[in-house]
Amino acid sequence: MTTSDQAAPPPPPLRWAVRLLIGEAVALGLVAAYLVWQDLTATANDLATALLLTAFAVAGALALWALAVALRRRRAGARAPAIVLQLMLLPVGYYMIQGGLAWLGLPLIVLGLLVTALLVSPPTTRALGLG
Repeated sequence: MTTSDQAAPPPPPLRWAVRLLIGEAVALGLVAAYLVWQDLTATANDLATALLLTAFAVAGALALWALAVALRRRRAGARAPAIVLQLMLLPVGYYMIQGGLAWLGLPLIVLGLLVTALLVSPPTTRALGLG
């Protein structure tokens, strides 16, 4: 990829993928903040599990944010991990639907499929220097 390619604005699918990844990072960051608050104020039956869940949420938010930044900078290596994280939304959404939370599970599935489609689209592939 040449310097002029880097200077060109990113294609719309890549811009939207980055925006959605940032949105996911912020949403998961809010969940992590809530979990920290719960860890500090609630009576925990299993403190180790509570802290592990909180750490997992924090790590997920940071990973999504880092991948969004890397994709904004057109780092091709960030695409595959971002796709993996998006595909992880599919079973999460499925089990939410099975658990009676279809109002949340279905949008998660759609979001995961949408961001994956944006990341594998031909304009994004070319912008990342993969095609």
